[in-house]
This record gives sequence, structure tokens and C-alpha cells, in this order.
Amino acid sequence: MSEPPDPPGEATIAVKRKAAEGALPTAGTAGLIMGDPGPSGRFGDFGGRFVPESLVPACLELEAAFRSAWADPLFHEEFEDILHHYGGRPTPVTECGRLSKELGIRLLLKREDLAHTGSHKLNNVVGQGLLARRMGKRRLIAETGAGQHGVATATAAALFGMECLVYMGEVDTQRQELNVFRMELLGAEVRPVSSGSRTLKDAVNEALRDWVASVGETHYCLGSVMGPHPYPWMVREFQRIIGDEAREQCRQLLDGIDPDVVVACAGGGSNAAGIFAGFADATSSGLVAVEAAGGAAMTTGIPGVLHGMRSALMQNEEGQILEAHSISAGLDYPGIGPEHAHLGELGRARYESAGDAQVLEAFQRLARTEGIIPALESAHAIAWVIARAGTSDLPRGSTVLVSLSGRGDKDVAQVRDLLRP
Repeated sequence: MSEPPDPPGEATIAVKRKAAEGALPTAGTAGLIMGDPGPSGRFGDFGGRFVPESLVPACLELEAAFRSAWADPLFHEEFEDILHHYGGRPTPVTECGRLSKELGIRLLLKREDLAHTGSHKLNNVVGQGLLARRMGKRRLIAETGAGQHGVATATAAALFGMECLVYMGEVDTQRQELNVFRMELLGAEVRPVSSGSRTLKDAVNEALRDWVASVGETHYCLGSVMGPHPYPWMVREFQRIIGDEAREQCRQLLDGIDPDVVVACAGGGSNAAGIFAGFADATSSGLVAVEAAGGAAMTTGIPGVLHGMRSALMQNEEGQILEAHSISAGLDYPGIGPEHAHLGELGRARYESAGDAQVLEAFQRLARTEGIIPALESAHAIAWVIARAGTSDLPRGSTVLVSLSGRGDKDVAQVRDLLRP
């Protein structure tokens, strides 16, 4: 390992802090949040680069390439041009008139479900695909849970003329058959993973093993703000376009002010990091990330090392990683990105959870009131808003912006089966 791992902490990470406890940073310090973590890749006590020595040169090469590209106006120009003309950006912010009236709040949705491929994932893979091409890599590999990142990676590979292999847990291939077919239609090979819990965690393990063996020609297109440095920072930077757009759009809608609360679902946490990045310096806006109740690493986890990063993880007293559970394949992960662990520790963001029954209800309620079918992942954020509207968390009259990270086409068959008597 390139760094000695720290031992797991004794106590759980206390992140469900409220602004009344004095946890929110002042305007003078907020600007330091969600910046460049530097060569160490550390976000406070979290992050880092815990990888086999054989992968250290690849991580260093990737960091150097990203720093060079991100400082290059021509790279930004091509990145933004593709996302605009091919990806459909900027995505709109939609007022939810009927549901807002029912809840007694003003609910806005940042519509990442309307982006090409149906989720926010395209932002990251276009950036990483351009970077891989710049580095001379001919092959993309990826992990996927719900399949949205796999579909996006296969899309980018087709666009840039690259070979693509996607690792997906066997359980997830069964509950996301439509996305498996979409990936194959786009020319990717989907390789089911039958080890461990046969879900996202195990798909990441297999992708890392592949990368070790084929690093010379392969770029690992990691799908979230997790893994070894520079991935958590790099993926957040590719996704911050969500927050940058949303803040400008909200100020146009809200006469120059920011929403009271910004809410997003979180597994690894890329869509949450992306939208939070646009509001991190807006101390008037609370930030809330909603995990799956069966994978709530931030409220039940302790610090540890997994997949090359130090973060909040679901683990037992011996440091063995526990299995996560969620109705949503995309949130079925026993950890969260290290920057989220840092934001929670600072109190700048709150981390809550929603159970499967709440999520199913939210999935149906948004569809029936607004004609929008959300991804099950996104429905976690909607579920929390529904549950907390009218309480001290979301008082009547509050303005709430939710990152609707994906559309629910992929989940319709699963939900149909769950709702059958």
C-alpha cells in the first residue's frame, strides 16, 4: 500500500448535525470547502491513496494528466461542447407545483434525468473519456450498480471509438436487465461478478483487479466520488457542472437568492458532490444527502479503508466490511466518498437515510403529482423531503432544490413486481 491504513475508529461518525449546533462554517471559511485536496488527496482525515504499489504510478499518471487537462481551456471547451450538443446540457430546473402545494414548501428539481443516457453519469464519463484519449488509452473499464454508469461509459466508449468492459454484480444484472441490454447494444461487454454479495462493492473489486493487470492500455472509468486519489476530486470536478448550473438557474427563479436546502441521494455520492459543489460557499443553503437505510455509512459507519480510500464504512468491530442493502442497486454500497465523510464531520452537510417503503411511496407520488418517474436512487431524496416537509428541517414555505439524478425507466419493471399483491 502506498500509505499505511489508519485503524478503524471506535465511535460512529456524528454527521446528523444541525446549523443550530454551530456546525455550519462561516462565509469566511466556506470558500475553502470542496477545493483541490492537493497531492495527498486528503479531505481532512479522509481520502488518500491506499492502493497496491503496482497501481501507484497509474494513479500519479492520472492525477498529472487531469491537472494538465483541467488547466487547459481547449479541454474545457471540448468537454462543455460535448455535454451541450451531445448530452443536452444545461438540464432545466423544474417547479413541482402540485407536490409543492401538498407539502407546503416550494420544491424544485434539477433535472439530470433529462440528460442523454438518463442520468448525471454522462458528465463524468465524457470527462474521463476525453482524459483517457488524451493519455493514449484505448480501453475503458467500469463498475456499475444500477447500470446507469455502465450505460454512460459504454456510450462514451462508442462516441470515442474505444473498447469497453463493464463489471456488474450478478444480483444487479438480474434486477437491471434493461440496462445490461443497453450496454451490450452500445458495444460493451458486461461481465457479471459472482463473488461476495454480487453487487456494486464486488464489481469495484473486479474492476480494480483488471486495472492492475492491464494498466498500460486501460483507463478505469470509476463512476463515483470514491476510490483512490485523484478519483474523488476528479469525478466531483466533472460533476460540479450540476451545481454551477443549478445555482445560476435558482437565482433566476428566486430573485437572486439561493434555496434554503439542497437535497440529493448518495451512494458513493457523485451527484450529491456535484450539486453541493455549486452551493458549498452559500452558507444560507443547507446541504442534505440521503442514503439508503440499509447502506447508511455516514450515520452507522466508522472510518476505515476500502477501494483505495479512507472514508466512512459499514464494518464490524474487526474491520470486516458489512453488506449493504437497498431497493436501489445504485445505492447498494457499504461506504461513501471521502469528501462526503469530511463534509459530514465539518457539519457543512447532513446525512440522512430513507427506507425502501418510503422510497417506493415517493417513486409513485412524484409520478402521480408531477408526471415525472424518478430513478429509485433519486426517490430517496424525494422520500426524505416528503417525510420532513413541515418539520423544523423543512418548515412551511421553505424552498428546496432536489437533484433528480436519474429517470426511472430502468426501475419500472422492478417496481411493478414489488407492488404486485
